[in-house]
Amino acid sequence: MTPDAFSSEALTSQALLNCLIREVSGPEDQVRMRGSHAFVRLARSGILLRARQSRPSAGLGPRLSGTVCIRETGSWRGVGSAELAGLIAAELTAASGTANPEFAAQVASSQAAIAAIQGGLEPAEDRFLASEQSLLAGHRFHPAPKARQLDWLRYAPEAGARFPLRFLGVRAEVLAGSGDTSALDRLGGPVPPEGFRLLPAHPWQYQLLAQAPWFGAAMRAGLLADLGTGSRDVVPTSSVRTVYDPLTDVFCKFSLNVRLTNCVRKSAWYELAASVILTDLLTPVFDDMGAAVTLLGEPGYRTAALAAREAYEGLAVIVRDGVAGVSGTPLLAASLTEPAAGLFDRRSPDWLAGWWLAYVRLVAAPVLRVFFQHGIVLEPHLQNVLIGVDSGDWPVRVVFRDLEGVKLVTDRHAELLAALPAGVARGLRYDTRRGWDRVGYCLFVNHLAEIAAAIADRAPELELDLWRGARDELTVIAKELGWPPQLRAVLAGVPLPAKANLRLRWARGADREAEYVPVPSPFRNLEPGW
Repeated sequence: MTPDAFSSEALTSQALLNCLIREVSGPEDQVRMRGSHAFVRLARSGILLRARQSRPSAGLGPRLSGTVCIRETGSWRGVGSAELAGLIAAELTAASGTANPEFAAQVASSQAAIAAIQGGLEPAEDRFLASEQSLLAGHRFHPAPKARQLDWLRYAPEAGARFPLRFLGVRAEVLAGSGDTSALDRLGGPVPPEGFRLLPAHPWQYQLLAQAPWFGAAMRAGLLADLGTGSRDVVPTSSVRTVYDPLTDVFCKFSLNVRLTNCVRKSAWYELAASVILTDLLTPVFDDMGAAVTLLGEPGYRTAALAAREAYEGLAVIVRDGVAGVSGTPLLAASLTEPAAGLFDRRSPDWLAGWWLAYVRLVAAPVLRVFFQHGIVLEPHLQNVLIGVDSGDWPVRVVFRDLEGVKLVTDRHAELLAALPAGVARGLRYDTRRGWDRVGYCLFVNHLAEIAAAIADRAPELELDLWRGARDELTVIAKELGWPPQLRAVLAGVPLPAKANLRLRWARGADREAEYVPVPSPFRNLEPGW
């Protein structure tokens, strides 16, 4: 890639075109790969686009680089991300019959955020924290991966942010929560007044909630008290709303009334309750997985039960286990796919191929085992997985985190679901097909395909062999699991489910409403004897 490929304009345009190819033009057979270029037609608009491929791809999509061009009167003209967003918007309006006046602004916000982050990078010295704060490009298949609202830069992990928490005192009679939340009392907060308990708050969320009528009423009634800032800084992680306190080795997942990519990041009441329920359910399952597999449990949450549900959800904080016990150096999986990531640089082809096989075995086996043997749907996308690497950067441990997306297959957990409050059960329930779509997307499309592509960027000649090796590893796993038909189909090369982020943003839907589109599998034509 040329340096221009890392600019905010180029990264935004590449993400837009990736989405267009995956969700619209590709399924409609309007994409052609010719030589070093990808040609993409907008069928309803009569427009032909072109972008350079940085290398041929045997994976799930082209590797694009440089400027996107449009065909006009026999020649090619470069288009910026704003114009490209307008062209895509016109095509989606024609295809769906509905307009989305928010779309262009969201794309522009994401581009501006990337530009601002590029101007303020302060990498952390700690390797784990640096990986959490390295996601400059972010999701390659989201039209606005860095769209942010309001005063965000001071809280942006990608800009190396550090800040103290804000602390509230909550009258004991309105304190609410479940499980073990004792870690919240060790975050450097002030001693609360008698009759009050500490409730840490993300300072961005505090700023937003302080404007709400219910907040002022609770302060005047003496139910809440502003205790000021804490005595030390915490570190925002890749999700923005989750912070890590290195001193106590604990993560705090806050509600944040801000739209980040698809969702306003506020924890619903039923997600709070589910975090503790799922921790109790999953802990013995993961204890049986062996020393190389770890789950970061969420043993408790704390909030305030005031008159408004907005208060209960908006003030909530979930406690998450830390990483001090993880063998090796934990790294965020998503960090390995960033353009500037260095782990795969200057490695021999043999090292890269061996590393990949170890990685596939480490990540895929527990996800598939939990689904097929226990009826539990993990969400192993790139930001939900940490990889412990040894002193030679070899993968030795996998860590799964964030229980918000974990679901239970209905027919495997009918008794448990029936015993839960209806709202909690509804949020946890997936049928088998929906569960497999989520696992298939997160594991194969979002995760393994992006890691394989990052390796192949350094050694293009390896890419087909990477997928052959992955197929061999997955075949061993399938045999151990008794040849589940869904996994047998994956090995046969059937199309894989990909989350349609562009369509979702266009429809302005909630994340749970996302559709899946089939994408060609890198396993196609790899079956021996085919």
